[in-house]
Amino acid sequence: MAAIPPLCDFGWKAIDARLPATDGRTHSILDLSGPNGLVVAFICNHCPYVKAVIARIVRDAIDLEEHGIGFVAINANDAEAYPEDSFENMKRFASHHALPFPYLHDEDQTVAKAYGAVCTPDFFGFNRDMELQYRGRLDASRKETGAADLKRELYETMIMVSQTGKGPAEQQPSMGCSIKWKA
Repeated sequence: MAAIPPLCDFGWKAIDARLPATDGRTHSILDLSGPNGLVVAFICNHCPYVKAVIARIVRDAIDLEEHGIGFVAINANDAEAYPEDSFENMKRFASHHALPFPYLHDEDQTVAKAYGAVCTPDFFGFNRDMELQYRGRLDASRKETGAADLKRELYETMIMVSQTGKGPAEQQPSMGCSIKWKA
């Protein structure tokens, strides 16, 4: 059953943490922000919703960097119950998809809980002051990749956020597999 996150809590401040990444380094989430903002995406390796849009996530992360917006992805799924989401498999996933952003492992799930992450993918878009301005979907794709001409909702919103500091009042929530919480 698909999970849907709540509406955007405008102005909520991004929370920092240091997490290990697939690149062999440990990264601070907030250090990955660009001068105009940051997207924090909760994803995983096995979710069909993520698999359907990972190429578009990569495209948008690259395009947002040109607008001074950083991007980071975090996997918080219980890897014991879902071995495909293990750290070793995260490394393979990052390499296979040529992720241009750090892919962090939230093994104890404290970051996902602090953010209130609900599903994969779950996108949090912050302005330059690290205030939440977007809690919505990438585009209208679901478990299948949508048409090539779908509106790039995350991308277009984050461009607006980079220019105005504000996100739109109307946002479509993301939809995906629920975060796989530890017992």
